[in-house]
Amino acid sequence: MAYQHIVVPDGEKITSLDTSQMPDNPIIAFIEGDGIGKDIMTASKRIWDAAVEKAYGGQKKIAWMEIYAGEKAAQVYDGDYMPEETFQALRDYLVGIKGPLTTPVGGGFRSLNVTLRQVLDLYACVRPVRWYEGVPSPMREPNLVDMVIFRENTEDVYAGIEYEAGTPENEKITQFLREELGAKFFDGSGIGVKPISAFGTKRLMRSAIRYAIERGRKSIAIMHKGNIQKFTEGAFRQWCYEVAAEEFPDETISEDELWDKYDGKLPEGKILIKDRIADIIFQHMLLRPSEFDIIVAPNLNGDYLSDALAAQVGGVGIAPGANIGDEVMLFEATHGTAPKYTDLDVVNPGSLMFSGVMMLEFMGWWDAAKLVQEGYTKTLAQKVVTYDFARQMAGATKVKTSEFATAIIGNM
Repeated sequence: MAYQHIVVPDGEKITSLDTSQMPDNPIIAFIEGDGIGKDIMTASKRIWDAAVEKAYGGQKKIAWMEIYAGEKAAQVYDGDYMPEETFQALRDYLVGIKGPLTTPVGGGFRSLNVTLRQVLDLYACVRPVRWYEGVPSPMREPNLVDMVIFRENTEDVYAGIEYEAGTPENEKITQFLREELGAKFFDGSGIGVKPISAFGTKRLMRSAIRYAIERGRKSIAIMHKGNIQKFTEGAFRQWCYEVAAEEFPDETISEDELWDKYDGKLPEGKILIKDRIADIIFQHMLLRPSEFDIIVAPNLNGDYLSDALAAQVGGVGIAPGANIGDEVMLFEATHGTAPKYTDLDVVNPGSLMFSGVMMLEFMGWWDAAKLVQEGYTKTLAQKVVTYDFARQMAGATKVKTSEFATAIIGNM
């Protein structure tokens, strides 16, 4: 179809998320991002393109198609930060990657990241967390952290169903809660609603189990606060167990079954399904991280945990992520826009770069993905790093974002 401002490059349209049908010259949509977005997207695209070229000798190549969101979209579309044709382009071309987008705290327009997830029904936020040798970490054994978080992306308090104190809408729902349902809370409260559904929960768990099967992961932990929030997060826990037992009985085993039938020894080929209360799991991430493989969590819990885990292996500056639905995949940098560093060519492109590694893996381009990781590891071993790592490493050579990309490419 014709777009108003989007230019479609020469390439092949992706028509299915089935990797066996991935074309050799796919059109991939990208959103540059605000603030540091331009610097890290430019550097990352160079790295991905170099890895694809080296891995496949010109037999495969990405055709990049720029689409718009955030401040750049507002410039192009007369003040519209989230133009409709951006959504349509992602629906048309199925796979995209984005830099960080601006969202003011408090007032202003709603989170563009949340809007993209909800409008495109990108229900699974997938965030792998692992340590790369040489990355500065506050942990004594960061190498023990190697897990993937599946965070529900469309429900929970992020659904945006909330009513400001003092508004007619707030007064109406306050009256209903008190008079009809007997709820008790202080006057002047802001009101938020926390929807968690069987449908949303089960499709997330289904996605996590399929991922575990495909990637050879050994366990899935359900993170919840069901001891207090019994009908939302408690139900989340129960629905996750139901998916495993009813849809994957040959591939999964519950923790109760493990001890009742197998004396705690995981049978070959089985994925262990267990659950942990949210506050306890934060302790376990510090004390026993090697016991966790995949974590499935409601939206807010998953948001907190993924950032906390990223801090253990180098920070959100190198933490990758993907928003995945049944029909569209949108990979993204997981940090903010860092506006004070705009156009300074100084920041670490790791988060976006590794999100691109995730994209290459989901495309089935494993050799290219591996080259990026190898180039990164070798560059760290040489202590050639951007400022954020340089200040934590003795004898480091501090380089610009663009120079860091060049070093990684040279080390592939």
